[in-house]
Amino acid sequence: MNREKIKQFFAGKTVRIVLIALVAALLAFAVWRVFFGTKSASAEYRATEQEARLALILSGIEGVGTARVMIGEEDGVPVSAVVVFEGEDTLMTRLRVAEVTANLLSIGRDKVAAYHAA
Repeated sequence: MNREKIKQFFAGKTVRIVLIALVAALLAFAVWRVFFGTKSASAEYRATEQEARLALILSGIEGVGTARVMIGEEDGVPVSAVVVFEGEDTLMTRLRVAEVTANLLSIGRDKVAAYHAA
């Protein structure tokens, strides 16, 4: 007798509509979580301690303003660096950034790229 009541319950159009709506809502939620819910690892870069220290030093140099640094390494040894700064966009500022970065990392100035933030 219980089986027949269950069959009658699921036979109604209202129950079917509610079940379809529930499945659609779950699917929409899953799509949102995959594409919009969380930031990917590459979108949220966390500076290493060495990068943070170098950025702090660069930020104290005349004309640089706020700086962000990413250091390229091979076998744990710095081989290149990219610096993005928000201060004055002058040749002198870029030269200062490249010189200080190269000296602190013991790399050539040609391995340092300095960019002004837009």
